[in-house]
Amino acid sequence: MKHVPDATADRRFESDNTVDRVGVDGLLSELDEYAVEQALQIKEKSEGDVTVTALSIGPEQAVDAVRKALQMGADQGVLVTDDAIAGSDAVATSLVLAKAIEKIGQDNGSADLVVTGMASTDAGTSLVPAMLAERLGLPQVTFASVVETQGDQIRAKRDGDAATEVIGATLPVLLSVTDQTGEARYPSFKGIMAAKKKPLETYSLSDIGVDAGQVGLEAAWSAVEETTARPPRTAGEIVTDEDGSGAKALAEFLAAKKFI
Repeated sequence: MKHVPDATADRRFESDNTVDRVGVDGLLSELDEYAVEQALQIKEKSEGDVTVTALSIGPEQAVDAVRKALQMGADQGVLVTDDAIAGSDAVATSLVLAKAIEKIGQDNGSADLVVTGMASTDAGTSLVPAMLAERLGLPQVTFASVVETQGDQIRAKRDGDAATEVIGATLPVLLSVTDQTGEARYPSFKGIMAAKKKPLETYSLSDIGVDAGQVGLEAAWSAVEETTARPPRTAGEIVTDEDGSGAKALAEFLAAKKFI
């Protein structure tokens, strides 16, 4: 899951052109809430002993995203936080996630299913799920709009521009889900109170065996060269229709702006 800047807040960039994730309000990415929901539904339908672990990377404030997942029903949470991670791209992010999942596996048993959102609401690249699957050596089923499970079998429907695919896989597997899988549940009061007693661990890069030189802005395969603040909104143009010429004036305005 990803802790992202609140879209309704005053988002801004740091001096190095990276997104300010510390000085702004953040929350659990809405697209990742669907992943949490699907993981919880799979657990509820399972007849075995299933544990849902919520994992996130970010500054210390990103723990709020993990807590949100615990309040929804996840059993335990892990946050990887380290100053060296700031400015990491999808390549480095997938590395840290993979190493964290391996670390969790050493303590709790390897993961049968890794569930992610389809993309983050701030970057929106959709690159991390595929990269993470490659690093973990797992088959991937991505952009699932419907998910069904039975035993160690998983079945997913993927809606494309020209066709709908139904894909089957045998666990272990990495699954990414879209916002069409169904609304994510709201944390109940009982869930909020229960989350306070659930285990929540914090890892540093050294804890998961990642060298600081492999992550961060200096190691990124791409970089933002320049950012420009959005100009303030200007006053609009009012078209009056006192003499019946309003429609013509509106059409001419739209044509001049190449909207029609």
